[in-house]
Amino acid sequence: MVKAAGRSARDSVWLQEKPRRGGRAGQPSGLDRERITATSVRLLDAEGLTKFSMRRLAAELNVTAMSLYWYVDTKDDLLELALDAAFGELRLPDPDARGEDWREQLRGLATEYRALLVRHPWLSPLAGRYLNIGPNSLAFSRAVQRVVRRAGLPARGVTGAISAVFQFVYGFGTIEGHFFARIADTGLSPDEYYEQAMALVTEAPGTAEVVEESKDLMAARGGDTVDEMLDRDFAFALDLLIAGIEAMVSRG
Repeated sequence: MVKAAGRSARDSVWLQEKPRRGGRAGQPSGLDRERITATSVRLLDAEGLTKFSMRRLAAELNVTAMSLYWYVDTKDDLLELALDAAFGELRLPDPDARGEDWREQLRGLATEYRALLVRHPWLSPLAGRYLNIGPNSLAFSRAVQRVVRRAGLPARGVTGAISAVFQFVYGFGTIEGHFFARIADTGLSPDEYYEQAMALVTEAPGTAEVVEESKDLMAARGGDTVDEMLDRDFAFALDLLIAGIEAMVSRG
């Protein structure tokens, strides 16, 4: 979704007058912007945003760091390209398909976005930093807008409905992605980590009372695994938001 950028809008790689895509004489064979971007995504997945650097990327590609600057002006440009490449993984519905329910299409888009945020934990901070105007990001935004329009809200309420759903998904997916990244560092499975954490907080004086008060809610939540618990929470919260859109349509 389109967000405010952390730097001047004119600095966006998508607004450069002559984006550079090819090499020049003396450049390593087989090196192009697409390969550089794909390798960047792979490195970001493996090592995270804080460890990402042009020097590390160059080493992965077996080229000099200066070679990369023929294809992008700055590291920011490259991160912006990687961000949009990740958005290209989203499966988008056809909002104009006959007989398709906007509710199910909206659930599908929300579920895809959540999975993307969990799969690429580095994506959420970049989505908040850049303009999100690459072709894949815009395709996602357009699909969301066209699906929500079909709900029947007045035009003044469409962007609010989009914000309600996808800011929720952004927050849920970001926290979930960080949670699983933390678990990966421990070497435990999500279920082992959860059981260990719950045992510790149940015994700690500062948290035991809160956990005790929440026992009935945790039991009613259902789910035998961490994945199941998260899926149920996400599905129920999304249903609440969709019901809210329906209620506003009825009122309007």
